[in-house]
Amino acid sequence: PQVRFLEQQNKLLETKWGLLRAQPPPRSTLGGLLEGYVGTLRRQLEGLGQERQRLRTELGHVRGLVEEFKAKYEEEINHRTEKENEFVLLKKDVDEAYMSKVELESRLESLTDEINFLRQLYEEVWGCPGFGVPGFWGCPPTKLIPLCAQELQELRAQVSDTAVVVSMDNSRQLDMAGVLADVRAQYEDIAGRSRAEAEGLYQIKYEELKTAAGKQGDDLRQTRSQIQELNRRIQRIQAEIEALKNQRSGLEAAVAEAEERGELALRDARAKLGGLEGALTQAKQDLARQLREYQELMNVKLALDIEIATYRKLLEGEESRLEAAVQNLSIHTKTSGYLGEFGGVPRTLCCWVPPHATPPHGCSLFPTGGFGGGFGVGFGEVFGAAMVSLGYSVPPTPPEGTAPPKSRAIVIKKIETRDGKLVSESSDVLES
Repeated sequence: PQVRFLEQQNKLLETKWGLLRAQPPPRSTLGGLLEGYVGTLRRQLEGLGQERQRLRTELGHVRGLVEEFKAKYEEEINHRTEKENEFVLLKKDVDEAYMSKVELESRLESLTDEINFLRQLYEEVWGCPGFGVPGFWGCPPTKLIPLCAQELQELRAQVSDTAVVVSMDNSRQLDMAGVLADVRAQYEDIAGRSRAEAEGLYQIKYEELKTAAGKQGDDLRQTRSQIQELNRRIQRIQAEIEALKNQRSGLEAAVAEAEERGELALRDARAKLGGLEGALTQAKQDLARQLREYQELMNVKLALDIEIATYRKLLEGEESRLEAAVQNLSIHTKTSGYLGEFGGVPRTLCCWVPPHATPPHGCSLFPTGGFGGGFGVGFGEVFGAAMVSLGYSVPPTPPEGTAPPKSRAIVIKKIETRDGKLVSESSDVLES
């Protein structure tokens, strides 16, 4: 039974070993999945790094533009300050020119009033009764001389820088008409020259002021247009600066969000990598455990193979020895029993009788069974040997008060076999 159990275990292990060898080697997909996921995360990280570098480049470009616009803005502010200073100076010059114009207008007005006054004075002088008519010479000269002297004094006071040479005749006959004509001519000449000089000076000043005012007006209009253009440029630059600031804020927020998203993805990847590494470690441990179990099974199988081979060698040696000894096998059966009034119950003796030996030699008893009904012995063909079923019975015990049997009969049965075939059979009965 132990040999059969070991053979069954051996066959079971061989079957398992065949199944294990027939199965394809397990392919662990964790490594591929892990490498794919790590590659994806690396590509995402590289993309985020490139996007971050691009955003940093754009941020540097935007900062450069902001600095350039700031420099332009400061330059325009300085230019505007210079233009405002020039405008103040031009306004001061315009005010001075206007004051000069007002002063000249007042002088012109005073000269006009003076001319009108002198004209009125001459009209009054020429308009006296008898003046310029045939009866004028009849007027007393004492009335006209003080008037002319007073007028001459006023003219002398007004025109102090004019030298007038008056030729006077000290004769008793005073030519007042000639004197007045000369004075009138001189005064008209002086007045005409003064008027011409004043008008020329006024006209020159007026033209100069007009030219200066036109030039200043053109400059003022140009300055105003430049100031308006600068204001528009300043507003546009301020709007661009605000837009760039908003864009910068958006880019900084995008960079921060990208960094945060990258950190989250990196932490998630690290966590998943840790989980996958743990799973890989667990799988390696399971694989190592299965390898150990497989090695143990292989060791058990090897030990069983060795044991089976050992048993097989032993059995083959024993079988060869038995085959050599059982070429001519004789089986002797001896049946004995008591013959009396109760009858004899036979018993069977089994003997392995070597060739050319007498039946009683080497016989051995193989009792089997139980009391009361007897016991029997059974043999099967094992390893090529012959098996003979023999029965052995113990005689029943006689009742109390009875005599034992008086006679006994012994039956000797001789069976000779060769190569599993019955050669001869004989039986003898002996009484005692």
